[in-house]
Amino acid sequence: MSRKLFMFEKPLGMRDTLPFLYKAKQHVRRTMANEIEQWGYEFIETPTLEYYETVGTASAIDDHQLFKLLDQQGHTLVLRPDMTAPIARLAASKLYESGNPLRLAYHANVFRAQQREGGRPAEFEQIGVECIGDGTIAADAEVISLMIAALKQIGLDRFTVTIGHIGYVHALFLDILGNEERSNTLRRFLYEKNYVGYREHVKSLPLSSIDKQRLLNLLELRGGAESIERALELVDRENGIDTIAELEQLYEHLKLYQVTEHIKFDFNLVSHMSYYTGILFEVYAEKVGFPLGNGGRYDELLEKFERKAPATGFGIRVDRLIEALGEPEESREIHCIIFSQERLSEAIQLANQRRKNGEKVVMQHISGIENIDACAKQYHHITYLIGQNS
Repeated sequence: MSRKLFMFEKPLGMRDTLPFLYKAKQHVRRTMANEIEQWGYEFIETPTLEYYETVGTASAIDDHQLFKLLDQQGHTLVLRPDMTAPIARLAASKLYESGNPLRLAYHANVFRAQQREGGRPAEFEQIGVECIGDGTIAADAEVISLMIAALKQIGLDRFTVTIGHIGYVHALFLDILGNEERSNTLRRFLYEKNYVGYREHVKSLPLSSIDKQRLLNLLELRGGAESIERALELVDRENGIDTIAELEQLYEHLKLYQVTEHIKFDFNLVSHMSYYTGILFEVYAEKVGFPLGNGGRYDELLEKFERKAPATGFGIRVDRLIEALGEPEESREIHCIIFSQERLSEAIQLANQRRKNGEKVVMQHISGIENIDACAKQYHHITYLIGQNS
């Protein structure tokens, strides 16, 4: 009984990809990759397995979500949980030598263990970019605009990129709460988007009514460019004011890229990815309850690999993007030639000719079919070469 169960079941969170969905993924991958290459980014690959002591610990993914195993030398390995940390390792060790910015891209599967199914995959594909070595606002604007261009190129029209700054929440919380421990409690509510819990916790804090209201007003700091001005009213610290100046500068760049119709600001945006240090963003679309992707600035990650360099980038979840695009149609535009043995030579010649013309062609010996009608329904067009050629 147990053996039969494992014969047909998959490990928790793993998914099979059927032909029609594979084609949809392939289309997304090719179209977005083409747009990314048009912007001068070069695709690379990194190993599926990395050392836990390097990439595993540098990754922002919680330790309990890492797939771990031992190699024959007793070293702990991990299935890569994201692509940013492996690319940072590669850039620090081999590529980032002259100090000139690198523009790298990837499409790869990443792995994050799930404690329960809940519809969340433990393996999923990402496509994204990393701009390494450029600490300017222009680089942040570039990766956001490239992400928008790639999403539009694949046919996604109605989506929103919400932009925040990790330093704004940090400055506000530190100013009011005074220490990281109390700040982290509130930050967790924001990350989980548990705004009811956030409000209740703020009300329970031993703060003045003015400071409580400042914390509550943070939740209202969402919207267009006008929200940037409102954000100035809440912060007193200089570093908090500096984050607003960065967002103002970013918005001016995005206006030049003509992508502001997709932009919203969200000053309570935080991330579970602990390596973010500045501007960060998420992209949302209709029909999908989770972000399609996210990104931001991570200026301290490469330092963990002994090569200090600023960096920014984004990653898009291919499965969620396909969901946002709508259920792909199961199209099998394949020509099938059903032949009998005496017509084999003719069938091969016809198949070769049609393939040269760009058609997809299946050759099927009639003796290998149990039900001809059921077989024929699978294909877009059928040619029968049966019996002696008259």
